[in-house]
Amino acid sequence: MAPPILTALDHHLTPEARRWLADAVARVGDDPTAVRSVFPAVGRHCGRGPLVAGWTVADAARARLLAALPLRGAALAEEIAALHRYGDSAEQRAVLRSLALLEDMDPSFADLGLPLVRAALWGNDTDLIEAALGPYAARHLDEDGYRHAVLKCVFCGIPLDRVAGLMERADRELARMLADFAHERVAAGRAVPPDIWPIVRAHPGALEASGLPGEATSSSPDRRAAAAAALAAFTGAE
Repeated sequence: MAPPILTALDHHLTPEARRWLADAVARVGDDPTAVRSVFPAVGRHCGRGPLVAGWTVADAARARLLAALPLRGAALAEEIAALHRYGDSAEQRAVLRSLALLEDMDPSFADLGLPLVRAALWGNDTDLIEAALGPYAARHLDEDGYRHAVLKCVFCGIPLDRVAGLMERADRELARMLADFAHERVAAGRAVPPDIWPIVRAHPGALEASGLPGEATSSSPDRRAAAAAALAAFTGAE
């Protein structure tokens, strides 16, 4: 059975785009190096518009090309790393979004794509950060790496509902980090992103340990106001 994203792609493509992609897939299956020429051309032939769940049509078409590669394990990782290295941001996003699919098709791929995830997290391109934090990262990032990835999303304004596996992997240490972040924002008289609160609420005591509630009696009006808004959001009273 085809993965849902590829099924959605099939329903979206025009007949002309479908023919082009089928030919490109066949070429890649016969000669893996062919992916280097067809991968950049996907947007022009298949379209770049939105598909589903944050994927674009080009993302899904590129995922199909990667899935057609007759390579396994380290050889597959080496080829997609080169596509990522030399590709533009749209091509890099497609590689990142495809990692879980590639592992599902080839378990020997395992954690070989993690360097690409880490490279995205070191950068500041929010599209790439979001693409990197799909199911593959949720499976393979270690605890510390996953926590810092979530915190980076908060700093970059990426909604946390776009981070795969969040409620399953969120732990007390992540709740502490988010509560400390909230305290820093309140101390600066700034608003706190509301999507951190479900994680903090799930770990009683994390908010109190951060010292944020004490800001409700700050001598600074801005800090008091920010604390009141944060505490109301935390309790669900906002």
